[in-house]
Amino acid sequence: MERLQKVMAQAGVASRRKSEELIRRGRVKVNDETITELGTKVSPQDEIEVDGVPLEREAPVYYLLYKPRGVISSVKDDRGRKVVTDYLPEIQERLFPIGRLDYDTSGLLLLTNDGSFANKLMHPKHKIDKVYVIKSRGIPSKEHMKQLRKGMEVDGEFLKAESAHILSTDGKKNSAIIEITLHQGKNRQIRKMFDALGVPVDKLKRERYGFLDLHGLNAGDSRPLKPHEVKQLRQLADENVK
Repeated sequence: MERLQKVMAQAGVASRRKSEELIRRGRVKVNDETITELGTKVSPQDEIEVDGVPLEREAPVYYLLYKPRGVISSVKDDRGRKVVTDYLPEIQERLFPIGRLDYDTSGLLLLTNDGSFANKLMHPKHKIDKVYVIKSRGIPSKEHMKQLRKGMEVDGEFLKAESAHILSTDGKKNSAIIEITLHQGKNRQIRKMFDALGVPVDKLKRERYGFLDLHGLNAGDSRPLKPHEVKQLRQLADENVK
């Protein structure tokens, strides 16, 4: 038996807090009975409806994908472009990405059908390290690197790197390889920050997510997360909040 709001969150209806609001507002039924008590527990056999729509419950699954460039971090695209779930066609569960990588960004992306798990990892308060490697057009100065770590306002948003350092430079090509770590996950955050500095991003790849990396994978490859990895991600998120 599990709490109703937890089951709803895992099914991707909404976050646990928003699921609680739906329950309090009388928008949820269990076995055709309207439920408003937050302590209600349900079993796998119970039939749940939200706004009259039956809740589809699946066993939670978790995957790591090496997303190639030129792929949308979504489950469908109205322009017919490739999406990340195209690389896991054999998976029967309704997968969705945890966060997103831009169309032109490659690297490590997690996918799941566990909404509660996804919401936990995506919230910046959990401070999951997301490590990127950038090839820039231009060589950033020491002041530029300090600005990345200090943070900056771009288009009304405060954008900040947790760490940033130059790995190498190429004076002839006027380019640099830079490693940057984020906790935030704003749309096109790294590109916006570097554009604001006048050092545009040429290539961008997410190398690590927490303790996970792309070891042994080529672009387009995927693998299921191991049970201990899922447990470790949950623990990492919880520890960072304390």
